[in-house]
Amino acid sequence: MPSEDFRLPRSRAANERLHALIPGGAHTYAKGDDQYPENLAPVISHGRGAHVWDVDGNRYIEYGSGLRSVSLGHAHPRVTEAVRREIDRGSNFVRPSMVEVEAAERFLATVPTAEMVKFAKNGSDATTAAVRLARAATGRRRVALCADHPFFSTDDWFIGTTPMSAGIPETTNELTVAFPYGDLAATEELLTRYQDDIACLILEPATHTEPPPGYLAGMRELADRHGCVLIFDEMITGFRWSEAGAQGLYGVVPDLSTFGKALGNGFAVSALAGRRELMERGGLRHDDERVFLLSTTHGAETHSLAAAMAVQTVYAEEGVTARLHTLGERLAAGVRDAAAGMGVGDHVVVRGRASNLVFATLDENGQPSQEYRTLFLRRLLAGGVLAPSFVVSSALSDADIDHTVDVVAQACAVYRKALDAADPTPWMGGRPVKPVFRRRA
Repeated sequence: MPSEDFRLPRSRAANERLHALIPGGAHTYAKGDDQYPENLAPVISHGRGAHVWDVDGNRYIEYGSGLRSVSLGHAHPRVTEAVRREIDRGSNFVRPSMVEVEAAERFLATVPTAEMVKFAKNGSDATTAAVRLARAATGRRRVALCADHPFFSTDDWFIGTTPMSAGIPETTNELTVAFPYGDLAATEELLTRYQDDIACLILEPATHTEPPPGYLAGMRELADRHGCVLIFDEMITGFRWSEAGAQGLYGVVPDLSTFGKALGNGFAVSALAGRRELMERGGLRHDDERVFLLSTTHGAETHSLAAAMAVQTVYAEEGVTARLHTLGERLAAGVRDAAAGMGVGDHVVVRGRASNLVFATLDENGQPSQEYRTLFLRRLLAGGVLAPSFVVSSALSDADIDHTVDVVAQACAVYRKALDAADPTPWMGGRPVKPVFRRRA
């Protein structure tokens, strides 16, 4: 059984230094120490494969690595070798390099539903460029986004829809409207209500739920009939669903799509891809009004593009997507059995595609609970499992999965005690973990 007195004194001191210098103590809100039990937010020293070490010297099996970006495991040898080769040749020049041509050719061969691609460093830049392009192409103002998907961009058109909308004018917020996932009728009603004013429909083609039969094809038909641009945010589904993303798996072609995360295995690279007719509006070979599509100083750093090419090679040659599904299926089955065995199968719930598993922690009334999540995360950490989700990397071994399931079983035994007491407080170790999007700190 994990120790009740598990402590992270060096991590705690490092977190204090982080908060003194960096707003929020991290460069991504989802990595904040408020997402972890009180005083149990490990600060990472290094990682290799599916394991990371904190500054206190503890080793963890890590899930959701790099917010789902490190799908091959840390310091993957084929990726790091490709990066080293390019770094020795220079990383950024005053004109395009041949690496940009090669990376574009490789990407478009991997995602054949797209005709042109432009690289950037983060997903927000890519999605915002897609929205800007859609507005320019249609002459319309409003953006329609899927309300059931948690994140699209750090830019105003999306953040204004969240509880953290401070600093964003209401006039900006009024230009973003929302539709529910899986409901074609509601989406058509929205398009009809704002007739000829919606520039695009933007959604993740799938997340923790599979698209209902005919749904994506129906969205394609709606976009065509109402004259708006269909945008797939494939930041997560890209590579994890198939090498060509969800569009390659489900066979529905969007007008524009955005990729990132797994594309670089932790290196900073994202992509906006789509139909030539639209993408060329951000280029030089047309007679229309120009669109400032993407223009980033570091968007074509050679070593990041080399990393992306290496990642695509590894996926294709080593069958990574299939392995992610196999590992995820083994993990999901083990966690479900462990939870059921401890009598909490209706409270610790694994959801999602096998390559992109998340978990829900439900209270005695079956409602989502941050308090029970705190209890659960605390037991996982004490057992050497760092798991804000159960999103797997291909570097995990069967032994890693087996150990994770053992730790989950121990955590579920404590969860059962808390349910019986109808009070998780004695096992939380402090304040509950908090949702990322909230109005007050």
